[in-house]
Amino acid sequence: MEGEANSQYSPNRLRILWREGKTALGAICTIPSVQTVQVLARSGLDWILIDMEHGPIDAEAAHNMIAATGGTPLVPMVRVTSSDHWQGKLPLDLGAAGICFPMTSTRAAAEAVVQAVRYPPSGQRYWGPFYAPLRWDMSMQEYIDGADADILAIGTIEHVDALHSIEEIVKTPGLDLLFIGPGDLATSMGLKGKVDSPEVLEVIATLERSIAKSPVMLGGVAGSREMANAMIARGYRALVLGFDWSFLQRGVVSSLDGIAR
Repeated sequence: MEGEANSQYSPNRLRILWREGKTALGAICTIPSVQTVQVLARSGLDWILIDMEHGPIDAEAAHNMIAATGGTPLVPMVRVTSSDHWQGKLPLDLGAAGICFPMTSTRAAAEAVVQAVRYPPSGQRYWGPFYAPLRWDMSMQEYIDGADADILAIGTIEHVDALHSIEEIVKTPGLDLLFIGPGDLATSMGLKGKVDSPEVLEVIATLERSIAKSPVMLGGVAGSREMANAMIARGYRALVLGFDWSFLQRGVVSSLDGIAR
């Protein structure tokens, strides 16, 4: 798959952007909607994260949403509900190009993330990619041969306990991307909803520095254009610009603004 470095439709497109020093911009999808994905896939985003953890999305809906990205540069990834390695198996076989696992708070948890998305002998993903090759317009053998190099192993730093292990977590071989989740991080500190509190911001800054200086890409959530640019300057290489529902809500609010009624 490395030979496809110039293909905008390659499953390793985000790796290509990172090698070029660019930040990959994306969104989290919580609505089980093919139509929403079709719109996002043609709106300039680099990737989506289909949220099976917090959205009402089952396997069939996830498959349809992944398939809806076909023929576009949008890279479909999936967030699963637990750190159990088998959670990533089905989304990968449906064509996801990366799996995001929650609560990556230890080196062991980070190693489990990598194991979940790699075939033996490197990992614990077993054979059954009946639909993934179709999403990427490959033969079965082409897909299997390149999967370990293409698929992204993604962890989420969302508990304050990770602060004590972050230097070891970022040394995990094969770990591609770590998202910092400020909402759960604040909650784990007894400050739910207070993501802008000085205590939370201090922990985030420490995590940012450790991840940004490592081979692991730094990911996070940007609430505005100004915030996104500031985060990119601090070394973020994957940014969530919003959720499908928040894009919809902002669009409606903007359309209503200024109308006399």
